[in-house]
Order: sequence, then C-alpha cells, then structure tokens
Amino acid sequence: MRRYCTFMIMNKRIRVTFLLIVLAQGLHSIEESFGKLWEVYPPATFLSGLVSTNLKTGFIIINVGLFIVLMLTWLTTFIKTYSTRGLLWLWIILELINGVGHSVWAIIDRSYVPGLATAPILIILSLYLARLLTKAV
Repeated sequence: MRRYCTFMIMNKRIRVTFLLIVLAQGLHSIEESFGKLWEVYPPATFLSGLVSTNLKTGFIIINVGLFIVLMLTWLTTFIKTYSTRGLLWLWIILELINGVGHSVWAIIDRSYVPGLATAPILIILSLYLARLLTKAV
C-alpha cells in the first residue's frame, strides 16, 4: 500500500511539473516573439517560412501549435490506461536542447538572444521532471 501511495504522489508531482514546463514554454514562446526570433535565428526563419509567407505569422502558428501539443500531452497524463512516459522523455530532451541552445547561443554572441530569460526555467524544470521520472515506479 505504501508503494502505491508513493507512486500516486509521484504521478501528481510529474503532472504538476510537466504543466509548469508547458506554461514555461508558453512564456518562452512569448519572449521569443517579442524578440523577433524569426528575424535573427535562421532555423526559426526557415520553419516560419514553411508555414506562412509572413514570417511573424508562421512563427506564431508554430508556437501556438507547439503549445496545443504540449497541453494535449499534459492532458494524457491523467489517463490511467495510457502511459505517457515516452512522450514526457521526448519533451524533456526537446526542452533541454531548447534551453541549453539559447544559453550557448547567448554565450557565443556575448549578448541577450530572444528566449534567453526563460531558458534556465526550461532547463531546471526539465531536469527536475527527468529526476521524477527516474524515481517513479
């Protein structure tokens, strides 16, 4: 019984932590939008151009889509018959790459880059979620 209770508490922590990642990614996307990431980061320019001829619109569409996918992933963590462990690990890896990428880019440029302010939040939350998942039964 004790092991089951620990597992249930851990699941709640996992869900809450992942929700915080979703919200932090939303803030991160807003920060990138204000910084016009699509103008200064070639991969963002390319991806935005695939979605729309207006790069700003393309960037917004991609980020809203990302937020929706993250929210749907979070909602699946409530379904008892479906394991989201693999999806959570995928998001952990993507958010770590995202957060570290912005940090390294800023170090190389020796200046602020769009997304830098929220990058540490993504890194910390992703590492914490990874820790929770490795300890979960």
